[in-house]
Amino acid sequence: MAQVVIRSLNKRFDEVHAVKDVNLEIRDKEFMVFVGPSGCGKTTTLRMIAGLESITSGQILIGDRVVNDLPPMDRDIAMVFQNYALYPHMSVYDNMAFGLKMRKFDREEIRRRVQEAADILGIRDYLHRKPRQLSGGQRQRVALGRAIVRHPQVFLFDEPLSNLDAKLRVQMRVELKKLHERLGTTAVYVTHDQVEAMTLGDRVVVMRDGVVQQVGEPLELYNNPVNRFVAGFLGSPAMNFAPVRVVAANGGGLRIENDGLRLLVPPDQAGRVGRYAGRELTFGIRPEDLRIATDSDPPDLTFEAIVEVVERLGSETLLDIRVGSSAMVAAVEPSAPARVRDRLRLAVNPERMHFFDPETERTV
Repeated sequence: MAQVVIRSLNKRFDEVHAVKDVNLEIRDKEFMVFVGPSGCGKTTTLRMIAGLESITSGQILIGDRVVNDLPPMDRDIAMVFQNYALYPHMSVYDNMAFGLKMRKFDREEIRRRVQEAADILGIRDYLHRKPRQLSGGQRQRVALGRAIVRHPQVFLFDEPLSNLDAKLRVQMRVELKKLHERLGTTAVYVTHDQVEAMTLGDRVVVMRDGVVQQVGEPLELYNNPVNRFVAGFLGSPAMNFAPVRVVAANGGGLRIENDGLRLLVPPDQAGRVGRYAGRELTFGIRPEDLRIATDSDPPDLTFEAIVEVVERLGSETLLDIRVGSSAMVAAVEPSAPARVRDRLRLAVNPERMHFFDPETERTV
């Protein structure tokens, strides 16, 4: 097992600066997830770790070795691809054994490793089949098995679940997490799906335009995003944002307001928000931190909204609402008596209000 250290890593494709000064330390036995929109540089970074993409500048260390100039086969890594990359003319057994045969492993050792991996993944009964005789989930297990038999220092996953249907993706997420806990191998996983990132990662790297925006444990990123991009990218439905103005409140304190909101700034945030008195600010609130108001809710923590769409999901109800000129989403109780065109009063959780600088988009 080994840690992976990335120092000042850059990648340019002609005039395109795809990866910009990435510095990371992926700990031994850690499951690190790279997440971000398409084109953010996450897969390019993974391919540089694997040796499939050349490095423009910087260093990559696996264990205590600088691997910049090592070919992929000498880096002691195993990679699982999005499209499985199985040999269609080979059986499952031969697909899993192929890498070991190329490295001249003893036949009995190959058999032992393949059967051990097949038992872990529950595919022993499929070892004689060809890939075309397997379902998508079974093919992905074979691809995982081919990586497991290598006993590598690092597993690299390039969006391995994106070709599966929604139910199977959930199942395979659980299996991957169990597999990592059982094997204890350092893993680097790339995905564009923030739900995968939140559920799989010990830590998560959020990237945008080749730049690492924030690194941390999933709940740390969710609760304390460093900027508007991270706040909006993590969470489903996404965080609501609205432009507001900071003004003095009657009786002291601060208030934020626009054409649909007049909310009191929590005292513990007033010091930071006070720097924007008389100026514009971006207010953020997650859908689950909005609820239908009751008579006991303070008026300065509630606002009026018009319901535009009602989505009843069983476990919760999502309300697409109009607040002045701003569109928002509220996640309320499944039994909430809301209908389209209803005018509702909603309350905010004051402990979960977020504020962002409108120019830098950094958290205030």
